[in-house]
Amino acid sequence: MRVSFYTLGCKVNQNETGALEQLFCQNGYTLAGPGEQADVYIVNSCTVTAGGDKKSRQWLRRAKRENPDAVTVLTGCYPQAFPEEASALTEADVVMGNTDRRALLGAVHTALTEGERVVKIQPHTRTERFEELPVEQFEGHTRAFIKVQDGCNRRCAYCVIPRARGQSRSRSEQSILEELAALAGAGYSEVVLSGINLPSYGRDTNTSLIDLIEACAGVEGIERIRLGSLEPDLLDDDTIARMARVEKLCPQFHLSLQSGCTETLRRMRRVYTAEEYAAVVHKMRRAFGGFCSFTTDVIVGFPGETEEEFKESIRFVQDLGFLKVHVFPYSRRAGTPAADFPDQIPEQEKASRVHRLQSAADEVRARLVKEMLGKTDTVLLEKPLSGSLFTGYTRLYVPVVIEAMGHASGEIVTARLDSWDGEHCRAAAL
Repeated sequence: MRVSFYTLGCKVNQNETGALEQLFCQNGYTLAGPGEQADVYIVNSCTVTAGGDKKSRQWLRRAKRENPDAVTVLTGCYPQAFPEEASALTEADVVMGNTDRRALLGAVHTALTEGERVVKIQPHTRTERFEELPVEQFEGHTRAFIKVQDGCNRRCAYCVIPRARGQSRSRSEQSILEELAALAGAGYSEVVLSGINLPSYGRDTNTSLIDLIEACAGVEGIERIRLGSLEPDLLDDDTIARMARVEKLCPQFHLSLQSGCTETLRRMRRVYTAEEYAAVVHKMRRAFGGFCSFTTDVIVGFPGETEEEFKESIRFVQDLGFLKVHVFPYSRRAGTPAADFPDQIPEQEKASRVHRLQSAADEVRARLVKEMLGKTDTVLLEKPLSGSLFTGYTRLYVPVVIEAMGHASGEIVTARLDSWDGEHCRAAAL
């Protein structure tokens, strides 16, 4: 039996797909290659935006249309957050949410052998524990993603994730370190610690994210550690100082922003001001001696966002100097407070603001990268383009095309950054 996966969304979803791929392969399935037909098609969905839901539906419909005898599966955040809507999608033979992922295997078996449609979406509970789904191999990836935390206790006005992911819960440190050792043994030298609200790791188990980072740095064979998205208000002075002392920690941080305007942040029900966010960035830059980079997400067109507030966000992004900014139009999600807020912004205006802010952010990115030219950094070699040419990323998360004769994917080499073409730096291994 062949199985094909399609993943939408964040690094947590990527990790969970990797775990499901491993689970299915351990039980007699093989992964379908590009262009190969499969007996089972599984979409691991994202529901952060309405666009994510639409992509999931389109992929399912195409899979069913092109492979009418195959079993199609919808799982992940979309059915968990909107169970009635997801259950009504007849293109899916199996519909399951984010709880009890291991049960997906049995549900697919039932659909294959008995021809029965399976819909099983269990609600999250306050006593729910972290579900262990270890991964030993990530097909097509040279860095490994380890899910260490799930859920979120916050209630931002625009966000449906608490409905999709439940309460914050942490994975045991021992389990994480065991998986990390196995990944190092499989040849992975870089790992990404991921979670829905990563800095809240350990708050339910009497530990902390920085304790975990320090423990992970002690695993032999792991040379670089990256972090998933971070909430800036949860990064206290002690955490920042200790992070700066972990040599294996890549000094590239994705700090969740959403808006550079304090008034907009208040309407979003974020728990920090723009000024407090900037103070955290400045503290981190001082702690890392200036050798660090920041990426972020910004939502434009939130209900009530005026033109001047939007321009304030542009100025904030320009002044703070983000290496990369993901700009999204506000997506109206049923069941969230912001869906009923007055002064909703027209879609055409949202699209205009996305373009304007992204253009400003891209100019900052080009300036920052050009300032790095001629300097050296280490690069993880990823996709081979030829016998000696690879794509890769520096510690600061600058994408490169690198000449590295005699090296292989997965290795980390020291390189000099030579030029920037708007998408990649050209680099040469030293």
